[in-house]
Amino acid sequence: MDTITVFLVEDDPDWRKGLVDFLNKEPHITVVGEAGTKDEAIERFAPGKADVVLMDINLTENNLDGIETAVAFMELQADCKIIMLTSLTAEDVIVESFSAGAVNYISKSSFKEIPDAIRAAYNRVSAIHPTAAAALRNEFLRMKKEEDQKLLSPAEKDILQLIHQGQTQTQIEQSLHITKRTIKNHINRILKKMGVKTSKEAAAKANQKKLF
Repeated sequence: MDTITVFLVEDDPDWRKGLVDFLNKEPHITVVGEAGTKDEAIERFAPGKADVVLMDINLTENNLDGIETAVAFMELQADCKIIMLTSLTAEDVIVESFSAGAVNYISKSSFKEIPDAIRAAYNRVSAIHPTAAAALRNEFLRMKKEEDQKLLSPAEKDILQLIHQGQTQTQIEQSLHITKRTIKNHINRILKKMGVKTSKEAAAKANQKKLF
């Protein structure tokens, strides 16, 4: 097996030294470069020299400049494999890290998992740490919910809510003060948007997705 080369960006010198010693004891892994600040990292990073980058998120106190450094690395090397290393577990920070190009996100408290994460990144295996995977899943669900909410107009939601409540077209006409023709036009658009055949199906689906 080839030796996997690692570039480490970490502001805490003691943690950095400990991590270098720890990784260099691992079979087929060697640290070929280190940096403690964003500027040092960009100056010392040589595209193509390191197979995997370990990047601390906060290189200066609570600035998230590790994410900025990751963006800079990706501009220097588009296929750069970056693992974010941090003690932060805020979902928005995790999502931002992946948006910057990271392939994984590991808490420093899980440092024993770092060698396997390095091997997975090197072999292009999608092995995202559970903490990061949960954050990405929640972000996907949030985006999906947001997309669903934009699917129907307020008027269409009102009509579906009344259908769900069991009202007839005549009752909906009286409740919303609109004509039956307008109601039918709305329903036809709703059926196309939601991919269903009947207004009752649409109302049930909208209720399930909590669109009203």
